[in-house]
Amino acid sequence: MYEELLNLDPVKINFNKTGMDLLNIALAVVMYGVALGIKPGTFVKVFRHPKSILAGLIGQWIVLPAITFMLIIVFHKYITPMVAMGMILVASCPGGNISNFITSISKGNRELSVSMSAVTTSCAVFTTPANFAVWGSLYVRYLNRHAAEALQTLTIPVYDIFVTVFILLGVPLALGILTTHYLPRVAKALNRPLQYLSILVFILMVLLAFRQNFDLFMQYIKWILLIVFIHNGIALLSGYCLGELSGLPRADRRAITVELGIQNSGLGLILLFNPNIFPPELQNGGMLFITAWWGIWHIISGLTIASVFRYRSYKRGE
Repeated sequence: MYEELLNLDPVKINFNKTGMDLLNIALAVVMYGVALGIKPGTFVKVFRHPKSILAGLIGQWIVLPAITFMLIIVFHKYITPMVAMGMILVASCPGGNISNFITSISKGNRELSVSMSAVTTSCAVFTTPANFAVWGSLYVRYLNRHAAEALQTLTIPVYDIFVTVFILLGVPLALGILTTHYLPRVAKALNRPLQYLSILVFILMVLLAFRQNFDLFMQYIKWILLIVFIHNGIALLSGYCLGELSGLPRADRRAITVELGIQNSGLGLILLFNPNIFPPELQNGGMLFITAWWGIWHIISGLTIASVFRYRSYKRGE
């Protein structure tokens, strides 16, 4: 498995400047759509009912990256360093932009889901670079002590990640909140269409990225699928257990479960495509494959867990 996954690292995904600009604009539009569901009052409600949102944020910012790191250490003999770094990158991203929709289907607390999305997306300018730097550096140190082979030189450019995330998330988020506040009818009309657009944009990003490496993708999809299946499953389970341990209501537990299982891997891909952050000479194909497949799989797993939650509610007569 390890030797086979090494064949993914040399995969090169190259976009010209026009292509990168289009991808950045597309993600910015998607994040603007996410912000349309966020009202300034959302943040006030967070502080009025802090227990559930605090549990969710601890899960998103601390528990998920920490468990991801432990998972990588346990299976370090089977997964390559670049695949492991891809898992850390995904765990460092904020909650995904379809989590509110999945939570609604789950009969979970949609308001809590929106609040978590609002806070994690707003703070991603700081938390994504910080988490990737902290856990990535710990993993590099671990490899230097225990790995038989030296890890290819990997510098974690915190400042470049910060700037990229600020432009792609911070600016669209502010514009979206302002639109919701001053033009509520426009925000309401755009909200749902942009949610569906976000799914289409991500799928398009994946297709464009791997159109020249489709055969290689299909050849190793069994291992990538297995790794993401385990990682995503543990993320969902962590969210549910955290809700249980915190003594939260059922609807809140469901919201936190979904939030930890749905990550903004589109942001992760944009960061990976940025040559200032991950230079062309770095062989990071493993990171690309993990991040891309997570974005597809979390839609499937999210809808699956939502169906289970919804069925259980139906059986209880809720």
